[in-house]
Amino acid sequence: MSVRFILLLSFFTIGMLSAQKKNPKVDQARLEKRIFDLAKFGLQENGETERVAFSDADIEARNWVVETLKGFGMTVTIDAAGNIIGKKPGKDSSKKPIAFGSHIDRVPHGGNYDGCVGSMAALEVIETLIENDIKTKHPLEVIIFPNEEGGVMGSRAMAGNLTKAAFPVVNATGYSMSEGIMRIGGDTTKIKDAIREPGNLAAFLELHIEQGGKLEKANLDIGVVEGIVGLKWWDVVFTGFANHAGTTPMNARQDALLAAAKFIVAVNEITNSFEGTQVGTVGRIRVEPGAPNVIPGKVVASLEIRDLSAEVIEKVYQAIKKKTEEIAEASHVSVEFLPLDTTSEPALTDPSIQKEIENSTKTLGLTYQYMPSGAGHDSQDISRFAPVGMIFVPSKGGISHSPKEFTSAEDMANGANVLLNTILALDKKLD
Repeated sequence: MSVRFILLLSFFTIGMLSAQKKNPKVDQARLEKRIFDLAKFGLQENGETERVAFSDADIEARNWVVETLKGFGMTVTIDAAGNIIGKKPGKDSSKKPIAFGSHIDRVPHGGNYDGCVGSMAALEVIETLIENDIKTKHPLEVIIFPNEEGGVMGSRAMAGNLTKAAFPVVNATGYSMSEGIMRIGGDTTKIKDAIREPGNLAAFLELHIEQGGKLEKANLDIGVVEGIVGLKWWDVVFTGFANHAGTTPMNARQDALLAAAKFIVAVNEITNSFEGTQVGTVGRIRVEPGAPNVIPGKVVASLEIRDLSAEVIEKVYQAIKKKTEEIAEASHVSVEFLPLDTTSEPALTDPSIQKEIENSTKTLGLTYQYMPSGAGHDSQDISRFAPVGMIFVPSKGGISHSPKEFTSAEDMANGANVLLNTILALDKKLD
């Protein structure tokens, strides 16, 4: 082998390694494997996974994430709200961190991708940077938020919006939020220690499945999120009079369920009567005493309204409330709207971060569109103290919060590569 050939081969190898370092790519197979590995925590006999926040499976999965981050040489802490925070130093310790991540808890009977894609992609980004010997100027933080599905608990605490009023809220595990925080290594007596002040982060990025079918229908790879809708929840309590179903005449009844049924129809009709993309939903109802031969004396129904505008949410709510009070009066029952401490205000993503996500998408040769998020995310609360950006990848059939949700390995890798490239671009651009 000639010296010239050896030199040419050396220059070619160096050039290839340089190009790889300049344009690093995540390992698609490794990312998908982590999704499957995570799904083992809470795996049931039917092949589905149950991992509601505060459950044993949730705690086991969190421990696995912590050990993975430590394996990357990161410093890992759990704050007072239970947020897992992995820190990787940058070249310049005076710079504010660029943070990214999502959540790994799930709704009951949920799927393997909602939140999990963003969390596992965050791990993959860190490993890819290490493999390519890339050290950013800014410190990096991987944040895995707890109990996102039960009221974006960890991110709300960071934003200073988690109050003691939320602590008694119980999720499907039977644990209250207060009990859950203590179970996962937080400390409710020091909850204010979790607050991050404005300017604490240079930027925050979250990768997530779309939770809708727009990208798939348009055959697009990436969604650049413009903003996250606000959402408000209420318990709507109808109180009538429980009485014998066989002996009480129809015209003498105070049927709380009948009034609630009319309320449910009214929610649909009134929400549709407004221009725009707002949505209103009744997804839960509890009837007392709940016997076939007893007229329902009390009904507690849920009400949720979402929109990018807080003003629109309020207008829709007031219209629903007015109509419901009319229904209650005509039905000879009382009604009360009780706001729940699980609400989020609308949040717009940072325009400059949107542009960097777009640029990264173009550089990778991927297709995209700008779009709002109809679902709430941790980024919503993080936006209260830091500039945020969100990246969507398609979810098969637009399905989420279901065992049938699915995002292909290719789509996950596309999103992770956009995340990686956006982080590197922001690292160069931001102070």
